[in-house]
Amino acid sequence: MGDVAVGGDHPIRIQSMTTTDTKDVAATVAQCEQLAASGCEIVRITAPSITDAEALGRIRAELFRRGIRVPLVADIHYTPNAAMIAAEHVEKVRVNPGNYADKKKFAVREYGDDEWAAEVERVAERFRPLAARCRELGRALRIGTNHGSLADRIMNRYGDTPEGMVESALEFLDVCEQEGFGDVIFSMKASNPQVAIHAYRLLAARLEERAPGEPSYPFHVGVTEAGAGEDGRIKSAIGIGALLEDGIGDTIRVSLTEHPVKEVPVARALARRYHARAARAREPRPADPGAPYTEDPYTHLRRAAHPVKAGCEIGGAAPVRAELDLGSAPEDPADRAARLAFAFAALPSLSCEGLSVSVADEAAARRSEALAGELREVGLHVPLAVRGPVQLAASVPSAARWVAAADEARELAAAVGLERPVELTLAGDLAEVPSRVEAALAAARGRPDLLFSTASALPVHASRLLAAALRARGARHPIVLRHSADGPTDRGDALLAASIDLGAPLCDGIGDAVVLPAGDDPARSLSLAYRILQGARLRTTWTEFISCPSCGRTLFDLEEVTDRIRARTGHLEGVKLAIMGCIVNGPGEMADADFGYVGSGPGRINLYVGKRLVERNVPEAEAEDRLVELIRRHGRWCEPPASPVGQGPALPA
Repeated sequence: MGDVAVGGDHPIRIQSMTTTDTKDVAATVAQCEQLAASGCEIVRITAPSITDAEALGRIRAELFRRGIRVPLVADIHYTPNAAMIAAEHVEKVRVNPGNYADKKKFAVREYGDDEWAAEVERVAERFRPLAARCRELGRALRIGTNHGSLADRIMNRYGDTPEGMVESALEFLDVCEQEGFGDVIFSMKASNPQVAIHAYRLLAARLEERAPGEPSYPFHVGVTEAGAGEDGRIKSAIGIGALLEDGIGDTIRVSLTEHPVKEVPVARALARRYHARAARAREPRPADPGAPYTEDPYTHLRRAAHPVKAGCEIGGAAPVRAELDLGSAPEDPADRAARLAFAFAALPSLSCEGLSVSVADEAAARRSEALAGELREVGLHVPLAVRGPVQLAASVPSAARWVAAADEARELAAAVGLERPVELTLAGDLAEVPSRVEAALAAARGRPDLLFSTASALPVHASRLLAAALRARGARHPIVLRHSADGPTDRGDALLAASIDLGAPLCDGIGDAVVLPAGDDPARSLSLAYRILQGARLRTTWTEFISCPSCGRTLFDLEEVTDRIRARTGHLEGVKLAIMGCIVNGPGEMADADFGYVGSGPGRINLYVGKRLVERNVPEAEAEDRLVELIRRHGRWCEPPASPVGQGPALPA
């Protein structure tokens, strides 16, 4: 795309999108310049009409005049004529198969094979001129399927599924290949990270089937409508990070309901993690663990684990538990307990479901036992997990479970002899995980109250190997996902790392408890644990906001409106609320939300319940009150807590 190459051995490229009115050439050029200066390597601009598409030529000319050669992408929905004009001016055209030549009315219809074939050919003929023109001009083309805008035809045959997203994209690829055009990039975006992960994986598999062993087409990855602030960053990191762990992703965009320049450092931080990893010497390839780590990589299914009672139930039907690691046993147990009680009092909607401490000697073990008593004194009835040499276990009788290294045969044998639940931690190279699982299970001799965790520089892959090795041996022991304190020191990078290391396995169905370092701010760490669980769609604690990142199509100030609605509704546990700037993905993403607030025209809002439009053209000045009333009428409203601390502490932007 112009001076920027994507795919192959090139680095992961960073993208964002302008939020200005495309016809306002000066404002759009200025924002493109800001984005390029911030490190954005590819800039997307909406072109909803022919007039917008024509403006792209003036935008490109002015950027060139200023010496800015950042490639431009025209974002097309509904208007093939605009796409043909845009192709004359930009380096890449993005089309959405769900609305380029199809429609979405949520109509139900059965298609016979002949009718289906005729519809596929109709769509192909509508798209063919653009593929041919992009080939002639040397333009790239993004086939960007969106979970929220699958056409009725696709929905009726495949449902609102990753399979439908993939089939929709492959129909367009067929046309490109018939035209001898190969400069194609794919995206499979969804607001639900699980759906996005499954769709990208399925597309990669289908492309491999089409050309086994051959290099395939590049992927642009992202989680659409991720939202704002820490929640948007967490959800984006989970979805994008899980795919980058798979080796899927050549360009990325973090879609935040914020100024687009704020997306760039987040995307760059995600890319840095994998650039650094690629530069390291590869670890030895692990032996085949004997089974896949998940039954189906294209569907979310929580790994089956039998329950273990360790102060609270872990595994089985219990929710994924949220725990904190305090590090070394505190020097002043009473002070530490009092500080924890004070911190957790600021989070009345959250429950710390476990605390971990580390002990290295008898004195530390005694302090841990004292801590257990002090926690009870201040009213914190939290199970305590103690990590350390097994010979110290007798000095901490209050420990609900003991965490022991499974690396040495003597320590392992002593650990499985303890009369309390034991968590065995597997450390070392990935290549050693399967053999250490084998040794641990042999030493345990069928003992049911074991849990497993890993300690690895590649935690996502270690947890996958652990799950696979346990599955191969028919073992259903719970898995504890522990996030190391030895990660990035920058708070923003640390937030992203925790979201990936914990969220990626959770989206694979792996993990019965997550453990984060408590650090200097245990309230913040506990809030982060629950936000990761919510981002991975495992536990819902607060309102989940599905809000788009804004663009030139947006019909109101999306960031300002989202902030106002969040302030009024952010306390509604278990409610999913969508705030969409226009109708492109709005009605589709409404199907994944309980309520929707969608721009329908200047100063006008449509309100939805699920995918059903219930109030049309509401004046914007009244829309927020009407939304709250709509939530009330459907029995989902509760009054906010007296203090906003119930919504958890803010995490760094």
